[in-house]
Amino acid sequence: MTNQLRIAVAGANGRMGKILVEAAAVDDSVNLTVATVRPGSSLIGVDAGELAGVGNIGVQLSDDLSSNIDDFDVLIDFTSPEACLSHISLCEKHRKSVVVGTTGLSEQELANVGLSAQHIAIVFAPNMSVGVNLMWKLLEVATEVMGEYADIEIQETHHRHKKDAPSGTALKMGEVIANKLNRDLKDVAVYGREGLTGERDSKTIGFATTRAGDVIGDHTALFADLGERLEITHKSSSRMTYGKGAMRAVKWVVEQPSGLYDMQQVLGLK
Repeated sequence: MTNQLRIAVAGANGRMGKILVEAAAVDDSVNLTVATVRPGSSLIGVDAGELAGVGNIGVQLSDDLSSNIDDFDVLIDFTSPEACLSHISLCEKHRKSVVVGTTGLSEQELANVGLSAQHIAIVFAPNMSVGVNLMWKLLEVATEVMGEYADIEIQETHHRHKKDAPSGTALKMGEVIANKLNRDLKDVAVYGREGLTGERDSKTIGFATTRAGDVIGDHTALFADLGERLEITHKSSSRMTYGKGAMRAVKWVVEQPSGLYDMQQVLGLK
């Protein structure tokens, strides 16, 4: 198909990278044309589809995105903060749209993403699951009704290999709630409790993190009052939900003007 959207996947040998390759392979409206790995990787030259378990797709893994810059329309990046910023800078220079699922970026790194978005269209989403993004919308409703008087806690569980904590999804949950309450998450977040902590400050938002086994991702927001509590929970049983969301994002972002977008906009939730 000549009208297929050409996409590049950075970090195609990672857990999410393989899922993205698979998601692209089964989506007839996109064409994976570039797949990269870290410089010096022993996988350079290996077929990306073979590595992802979907068979030979004729796309060999490369460690140089710049040499393939003319071969794709949109980049999907689920790598590391440092690599992600480098890729965005390259795409900004060549006016390529980007979909970012990388987490763990610092405030300064996030600010740099925003600066790049002045020149190219970027979808930045710590979680591209349709269900998670619907959960964020439900959190706004729950916060509007219960947020001023309920104790709010966020609990998340991920596999043992996840490097950042709390997860980007959990932090986004906290931001959604704090913003709705006109609070700054930096001022009200509590990331751990130990020893004699005293009574709970009613304006805080607590975070609890678990890392264990092969859990893909469980997130719960708890709104607790005297006599009742509301729990809003999302559980991921397959990373393909993120892959499908990313495919929706790439097809959406390529039609947008320069700017910083999120999955809520991609899905028409705001």
